[in-house]
Parts: sequence; C-alpha cells; structure tokens
Amino acid sequence: MGRCNSYVEKLKRGQLRLWKGAKPILSTLDIELTERCNNKCIHCYINQSIDNNDIKRKELDTKDVKSIIDEAAALGCLTIRFTGGEPLLREDFEELYIHTRKLGIKVVLFTNATLITPHLAALLSKIPPLETIEISYYGMRKNTYETVSHVPGSFEAAGRGIRLLSENKVPFGIKSVLLPEIIAEIDNFENWVAKISGSYQRPSYAISLDLRCRRDSVKKNSQIKELRLTPDETIMFLAKARKTDSILKRQYFTKFTGIIDRSLFTCGAGVRSGSIDAYGSYQLCLLLRHPKTVYNLKNGTLREAILGFAPDIRALECQNPEYINKCARCFLKGLCDQCPGKSWTEHGTLDTPVDYLCNVAHAKAKDLGLIEGNEKAWQIDEGVERITQCSNRSNIN
Repeated sequence: MGRCNSYVEKLKRGQLRLWKGAKPILSTLDIELTERCNNKCIHCYINQSIDNNDIKRKELDTKDVKSIIDEAAALGCLTIRFTGGEPLLREDFEELYIHTRKLGIKVVLFTNATLITPHLAALLSKIPPLETIEISYYGMRKNTYETVSHVPGSFEAAGRGIRLLSENKVPFGIKSVLLPEIIAEIDNFENWVAKISGSYQRPSYAISLDLRCRRDSVKKNSQIKELRLTPDETIMFLAKARKTDSILKRQYFTKFTGIIDRSLFTCGAGVRSGSIDAYGSYQLCLLLRHPKTVYNLKNGTLREAILGFAPDIRALECQNPEYINKCARCFLKGLCDQCPGKSWTEHGTLDTPVDYLCNVAHAKAKDLGLIEGNEKAWQIDEGVERITQCSNRSNIN
C-alpha cells in the first residue's frame, strides 16, 4: 500500500491563512452590554449606577444582541469583546456567551471580576473564550482598591473572582489605572500580578484618562482631569516601565507619516471593526459618540454600517483652523493620542486639539531627543530629518 498523507497539517500562527483573497467585511466587534456597573470608579468614562432602571429598560434585549452577533458571524467576525459598564450584570450573559462561542467566535471579556461565581468560572473553563479575560484591578490593599471603586466589599469580591478563575485555569490578565493610590504601591502590585496563577504578563495601565464619552457630567470630567498624570510624571512612569527605549520608539516610527495630513482618522477605527453600544448604535470606536458618527442599527444593518456609514465617517477631514495649523502639521502623530474620540469627549467636536495630549506628546518627544526646549513640533520644517536621525540612533527598522 502507498503511504497515506496526514489528515492534519500543523502550522505556526504566522503561517495560518484563514482568508484567501479578500478579507472579511468584519473581523472584530466590541459589544457594550450595559453602561451600568456595580463599582463607582471616578476615573471611568462610561459607568452608570447599578440601580438605574431607566437605563436598564433601554438596553438591547437578549434577542436583539443575539441578532447582532449572528450578523457579525455572517460577516466573518472572528472576535467579539463584551464590555460595559460591567457586562456580568446582564442576567443573560451566560446565554449570550454560549451563543457567541457556538458560532466559533472568540470572546474577549472586560470585567472587574467581582461577579465571577463558581458556576461561571467552571463554564469559562469548560467552554474557553480562547482570548485572555481582562480584569480591572485597583491595588493590593482593601483601602487602596475601595478608594478607587467607592464600593465596600468590592476588594474581597474581586479577589474571590480572580481566585475562582485561577482554580479553574482560565487565562486572565490584570489591567489597572495610574492613580495616586495605585502608584504608591505599584512595585508590590506588579510583583503580585507576576505571581498569581493564570496571569502571564505584567499589568497594563490606563495613563491618559479619558473623559466621559456621553459628556454627561461636568463635575465628573473635572475630577477625572485632576487625576491625570502630568507630562513629566508620564515620562517617569514610562522610563520605569522600560518603555521609553523600546515600545515608545517603535510606536512612533511605525506611525509617522511625514506629510501634512488633514485626515481626522489615523487609526483603524471602523476598518472591518466597530462598537455597538448598549442600546443598539454602531460606533467606529467605544469613545466616539458624536451624533454625526453614530449609526442606529434599528434603522439599518451591521453590514450597511460597516460598508456604507463607516467609510463616509473615516473620509471626513478636519475643518478647525487650529487643528489644521497644529495637528495636521505635527510630526509627532505617533506619540500623540489625539483623535476624533478624544476631541469629542474633551470638547464635543471632532477636530479640536486636546492640549493635555499635545503636552504629553511633546514630553515624549523631548525624552526621545526629537525636540528641545520650548520647540513646537508643528513649527519644525525638518521633522523628517529628525526622524531619520533618531531612527538611526535607535536602530529601529
């Protein structure tokens, strides 16, 4: 008999080609199951009260969420991220999760872990999400954690949820936010994260805190601004995290365009992707809720939103003279988080420069040796030459 060929061919991740020719219409989708949260973190850009029944009644029901998931699968979606608020507040979370996994879609879950039960941990072990669960966690001590969460008992509840995931061998990662309470014990925090079962990397941190994406509270926005690190503090943290000499430079050189660009969108928002809010609106990203950039799925389909609506929004150009004279001319785009979503949360527009982000970007540029003293990047003509010189010094291809 002739030699039989193997039925299975093993390939490395980089060799895998799921799509031959055209890519899928949709590859990833964020679904915000609820804005409600059982924590009351002051830095959060979206959370609403857990007992806000008016909001709860407006949320998509189980049937509608499933319908969106089904359409996402039909469009080729491979990964769905369930987020909130706290997505585990939804009584139908288990049903939605199983429905998604049965379709072969991987699930990313953003959670504070306080509502993880033995049953849910066992389910996540039996039917794995195939993506790492991302847990927001706020410090090593009860006082530290609950100063951030503002909910008594949340520290113990989060710890219990993490232990349940560890015991069930469900992979998770820890993320946090750079607030004064956390910075004060950051070394112990990172040592703990490195040791806990199931967590394979150091924590990630939110640094430039986002303002309320619904623009629903001047008071809360003022409080969030007060919590932000100064540009110098940001550089100190990045240096300590050993990001200044590697990740920061690579981020910069891969994003730099070298031309005056009036395009509003320099990221991938809305490109075979998008976000669905808790009430059935498609957005290019979770932050961007400007009325002109929101598509109501009750009046159309997800396919129409991605193929018709999103490209039109991405084609928008800046109109604000301040943006044209500064951001469009700046060669620090790779170091700056300026985007329509940030302009929306800060100013209620799509193209108003955010001074805080500009100041942080210039601090990063000074640290890299791209600018000196009080230089402003948009006033510099030899930006391309400076990039080349810095790239050569850093040996970054």
